[in-house]
Amino acid sequence: MPTAANATPAQIAREDTDAHAASATPDGLPVPRRYWSVAAIWLAMTMSVLDGAIANVALPTIAHELNATAASSIWIVNAYQLAITVTLLPLAALGDRLGYRRVYMAGLLVFTLGSLGCALSHSLASLTAARVLQGLGAGGIMSINAALVRFTYPKKFLGRGIGLNALVISISAALGPTIAAAILARASWEWLFAINVPIGVLALAIAARALPTTVGSDRRFDWLSALLNAVTFGFLITGAESMAREGLASGAWKLAIGLAAGAVLARRELRMEAPLVPFDLLKLPIFGLSILTSIISFAAQMLAYVGLPFYFQTELGRSAVVTGLLMTPWPIAVGISAPLAGRLADRHRAGTLGGIGLSVFAAGLFALSLLRPGVSNLDIAWRMALCGLGFGFFQAPNNRAMVTAAPMHRSGAAGGALATARLLGQTSGAVTTAVFFHLAGTKAAPAALAAAGGLAVFAVLASLSRLKLAPRPRPEPLDRAVNTASGPTP
Repeated sequence: MPTAANATPAQIAREDTDAHAASATPDGLPVPRRYWSVAAIWLAMTMSVLDGAIANVALPTIAHELNATAASSIWIVNAYQLAITVTLLPLAALGDRLGYRRVYMAGLLVFTLGSLGCALSHSLASLTAARVLQGLGAGGIMSINAALVRFTYPKKFLGRGIGLNALVISISAALGPTIAAAILARASWEWLFAINVPIGVLALAIAARALPTTVGSDRRFDWLSALLNAVTFGFLITGAESMAREGLASGAWKLAIGLAAGAVLARRELRMEAPLVPFDLLKLPIFGLSILTSIISFAAQMLAYVGLPFYFQTELGRSAVVTGLLMTPWPIAVGISAPLAGRLADRHRAGTLGGIGLSVFAAGLFALSLLRPGVSNLDIAWRMALCGLGFGFFQAPNNRAMVTAAPMHRSGAAGGALATARLLGQTSGAVTTAVFFHLAGTKAAPAALAAAGGLAVFAVLASLSRLKLAPRPRPEPLDRAVNTASGPTP
């Protein structure tokens, strides 16, 4: 750490900002307010994750009710995902400026209003518009989530908190199809979205009193960079999807626009001290390697997630119901291993834990690639569980490494980068699966799974390369300073 005599003005300003943020929330929230803050975070995350899974399952029903074609109804899903992707980094930057609590609550409010709009929609156009609104709200929730977790838990319990977050997300993802089927069996599709309204109101009420209050910065928000970010990610993702579905010509011009906007954005952002796209954090070796590990791992995960249901039904002869059950061991295993890995991450290095978890993940993917017709359901289930155990064991330590590598005043940027890495990896995996299917149909699933295993091995190497960069985490004593911005405790 530089001394006052040789520190640069930028370093002094950064240290002053970190000290200011720390004084607002010294080392997590006191109990019981910490538990209420966690409840607000979990409720919001559960809604945003469930909504993606529920919409996928209900898409055929909604398309039929609205007299929409299968191709046009895809925008019910795509509009939500695209709105999240293009807003993650701008909203994370806004959280660094205005305070994380404000942006998170605004996102929660917008998501709840968007859910109400979805429930009241009677046409594809109005439903798609409401889904965009939902996506904007979910972007506010997902971009700020990691920063709020960092300020909610004491540092010595941060890995545990991140692991529990992963548990909640995995349970929500596993329950999504079941909840959607149960609602559709007894009510119309509008109730899939209406159910979010009372939950959102409850989450807002808790959040208003329990979430940590942090001090933002006085930097002006960079609207031009936010626009360039939206153009970059929007056109890159839609271009890649178009190429996978319709061929090179249909998506090439979109990719060209995205790359051009990205080049302008990078040139503009690289000169800034606290850029909207966190190039300053990517220059930190431990942060950059953790981001790389995350992108590769989520790409491998989505390669398997997208390809397996088609393979189970078309090549292995399973019904849709059995396929849903066979997909369940993966998220359940994540829910088991992630909290354990989170606890270990508070004392052991992410490179080691991630390397172990990703090795198990790779073994599971290679085992799945060997599946052939005639295999039993039990033989499928243990391989799915092996993937989930490995992935969950990697995820929590990796997320903790990313969050703690950033200065306190850049927690929002770190959380936005974390969520963006996840979405970029998932999009890349889904597009790669589409390419495999375009070339050889669903018979290409074993080859796609083997490719996913290869990506997981590459992620192992990226994770282990962090060992020489990061010291072993050590729990720190709880700061006894008074939380000057705690507010009322429920």
